[in-house]
Amino acid sequence: MRTCRASAAGKFTVVLATIVVLAGCGGGPSPRAWAASVCGALTPWRSEINKLTSSTDEQMTAQTTPAQAKENLVRLFDGAEQASEAARRKVEKAGIPEAENGEAISAGFRGSLGKMRDAYGRARDTIDGLATGEPAAFYDGVRAAVETLNKEYDASALDTSKLNSEELKQAFDEVPECR
Repeated sequence: MRTCRASAAGKFTVVLATIVVLAGCGGGPSPRAWAASVCGALTPWRSEINKLTSSTDEQMTAQTTPAQAKENLVRLFDGAEQASEAARRKVEKAGIPEAENGEAISAGFRGSLGKMRDAYGRARDTIDGLATGEPAAFYDGVRAAVETLNKEYDASALDTSKLNSEELKQAFDEVPECR
């Protein structure tokens, strides 16, 4: 009797495993739906980053005290870090597209946004740690932090040459959210 139950349990396990595997294979969004979700996440992020970049540039040339500049820059970089994380979470929520290399492409987008988020956080922390008593030294530190941020930001860019999917390229070209 134990053999029959073990055999039935084994069959049930195989059926259950097959259902789980099949559900995992066909549950992702279509390329168009995924591209729309990703562009829906990246469009406001890009706008926020552009706004924050302009504000940072203004802070670098404004006639403020080092303490005021420090407070403003820390707030700006904190906002950029939060915006990058919000975009990363939205891309993660979009899921894995049903497309060739879909998992790698989704991971690439999330990884790139995570690196950008971290670069902004490091810039914020660096500037937050600068002393404001000597203006020249403070602004030299800010310039160095922004230079490092720019290098890290450039290095975090998504290498699309490794994430090739004709379906997704076409989807990104066609969906209105990406225009």
